Amino acid sequence: MFCFDCSSITVGNATLCCCAKHAMFVNFLYHIIEQLFEIDFAISLLRKNYLLLKMLSSMVKEHQSKQIKRKQEQEIKRKEAIEASNELTKALVEHLNVGVAQAYLNQKRLDSEAKQLHAGATNFAKQTQQWLQLIDNFSSALKELGDVENWARSIESDMLVIQQTLEIAYKTNRQIQSTQQDSN
Repeated sequence: MFCFDCSSITVGNATLCCCAKHAMFVNFLYHIIEQLFEIDFAISLLRKNYLLLKMLSSMVKEHQSKQIKRKQEQEIKRKEAIEASNELTKALVEHLNVGVAQAYLNQKRLDSEAKQLHAGATNFAKQTQQWLQLIDNFSSALKELGDVENWARSIESDMLVIQQTLEIAYKTNRQIQSTQQDSN
């Protein structure tokens, strides 16, 4: 850069000019360029994290679908087990027909299995509730990530405007210098 005030030259970081304003302007431009590189790096990291979260989200969805399928299979097996136990009880009562005492023992076994089944269903309901809470927390985290991504886009847009403004200022300064040189 050529200084018209003192006829000195600025090259890179080395200033051969007695005008501090030119050196400050060059240092300011270098500082802005460094910040633009840092922001670009941060944006690329945010994009990578976003992709990882999308992958994790698809894994959670896949896990949920498998859990639903397992639950349906368990429900079918539970119904089959209940039907089988009912058929067994009927067959035992009809076949043995030993009397009320035998029927009482069979009923006692069924009650025990029903209690176990109820305990298992209660545990399954608790586990399902915990999964739903986990999914709600994950969904909230994804929403927050979306807010960060929007903020990053806004910052990127602002930086592009600043970059364009600095380019226009630089070109205008060059044209003014060229015009002044031509007039000399």
